[in-house]
Amino acid sequence: MNENDISYKIIGAAIELHKSIGPGLLESAYENALTYDLKELGFSVRQQVPMPFIYKEVKQEVGYRIDLLVNNKVIIEVKAVESVAPVHYAQLLTYLKLSGLKLGLLINFNSKTLKNNIHRVVNNL
Repeated sequence: MNENDISYKIIGAAIELHKSIGPGLLESAYENALTYDLKELGFSVRQQVPMPFIYKEVKQEVGYRIDLLVNNKVIIEVKAVESVAPVHYAQLLTYLKLSGLKLGLLINFNSKTLKNNIHRVVNNL
């Protein structure tokens, strides 16, 4: 599956999860539930993936953590905030650049409807 196919399935799973649970939980609850649902769909999902950060030839073993990495192709940044801020987009784009991946999804579960709170972020390598 390519990134677009994977993201389509992720979005569907996230919407179903949100319909079932609704807003108001911690990010970790949504992250765990989405991980479960995506694994049930047959995806390889890793949580809180530590990624090294190299700055001026100094390697730090854990520079950041990716919330979810699906099939080693799509990053999911899970939020449960009142509103997504520009820094959240920048954070995901930085993760994409540092990992060399092309596509990320920024999903804010703390909303009445999820449809308008799923954002695709593309790394134009």
